Amino acid sequence: MALPLTATWWFIANLANLALPPLPNLMGELVIITAMFNWSYWTIAITGVGTLITASYSLYLFLTSQRGPLPAHIIALDPSHTREHLLLTLHLLPILLLVLKPELMWGWCF
Repeated sequence: MALPLTATWWFIANLANLALPPLPNLMGELVIITAMFNWSYWTIAITGVGTLITASYSLYLFLTSQRGPLPAHIIALDPSHTREHLLLTLHLLPILLLVLKPELMWGWCF
């Protein structure tokens, strides 16, 4: 693994994308799936398969890029700096803070 801290940030972003229970993406997907189910019964199967394929591909992409020997063009990569980690923190912190107060996002519909 060339950049372990960057890989950790990427893993956290992947977990936020997988619709795990405490994260806001779960509620968004549940609202979409419920609305689709009320629209047509066939769309719930199609939406469920699409959600499963998206989650599987996200994990597959992460695992294939973080395991195995490093290619030659990545070995000479400079280490990440504080500004990259600050940028990732500022992108992921609002998502993680919505776990503490989810009413900011879906208070109008529940």
